Amino acid sequence: MNSFSESYKAAGVDITAGYKSVELMKSHVARTQTPESSCSIGGFGGLLAPDLTGIDNPVLVSGTDGVGTKLKIAFLMDKHDTVGIDCVAMCVNDIICCGARPLFFLDYIACGKNFPEKIADIVKGVADGCVQSGCALIGGETAEMPGFYPEDEYDLAGFSTGVVDRDKVINPETQNVGDIVIGIASSGVHSNGFSLVRKVFDIENRDIKEPLEALGGKSLGETLLTPTKIYVKPILSLLKEVPVKGISHITGGGFYENIPRSIKKGLGVKVDKSSVRILPIFKLLMSEGNIPERDMFNTYNMGVGMTVVVSPEYVDQAIAILSGCGEEAYVIGELVEGEGVIM
Repeated sequence: MNSFSESYKAAGVDITAGYKSVELMKSHVARTQTPESSCSIGGFGGLLAPDLTGIDNPVLVSGTDGVGTKLKIAFLMDKHDTVGIDCVAMCVNDIICCGARPLFFLDYIACGKNFPEKIADIVKGVADGCVQSGCALIGGETAEMPGFYPEDEYDLAGFSTGVVDRDKVINPETQNVGDIVIGIASSGVHSNGFSLVRKVFDIENRDIKEPLEALGGKSLGETLLTPTKIYVKPILSLLKEVPVKGISHITGGGFYENIPRSIKKGLGVKVDKSSVRILPIFKLLMSEGNIPERDMFNTYNMGVGMTVVVSPEYVDQAIAILSGCGEEAYVIGELVEGEGVIM
């Protein structure tokens, strides 16, 4: 490509680095392509012809999110090939709560300086997340913004769209008192509450690469950088066999904010707190930060990244299907009269 501006480079933006980034990321993008996608990286728009076989009344469901200050951990660890998974997860895990199958994803990377290899690492993670969720990475944008971001830092956000038949949109109105809430295990802190995490652990002034006994020999940095679990394929498998009445993605706001979003008005959720399999990282965070237990459950997933509501007669089948997909699933509560979460 015969495109170069010495003046723009002198201002801090090297467009040739952008071209190199695109070349390096092409192999990662190619891994995400589906029979529905037609992608030519470098064009002005991403194309996708959705397969609507079996969908009588298609409804598009969209989600957008970023990785937040978890990126600070990536900067300190100088590891950039997993945060893209987080970015995809935060979008597609929301979409699946409606029962929708994610179709495509687009990313946005803003950086102080375009280091092509680093950008390619970030996109590798995005591609990994797309493969895990079965959606195509059909486009994106990398913006070099000197003077706005520090040279070694960046921000990452994304957008995804899925499709579901209108008759199969998850409908909480079918819920009844006595329906069961199943929790599906998380992989860790996922991508929420990292401002508090960083404050409690004093991340910038601590050796986060040191192995910790409390974390089973893993370092704090390694544990915190664990990618957000993507639940799309297990949930889609569940929806094929079981009439699910509600799905919640446990993100910022924890149990108290997120579970009620999938519950019919007039019903509450009684959670058996003793049944929640709390991960070691949350116990360490609560201990070091002297954080009240309620605040923990009101901020973090505590080891439960997603919940589903089913009738009592489908509990065993639902858990078996999720377990067969490699997920740790177990009963954490039931629906009761009232409002909100009771613990």
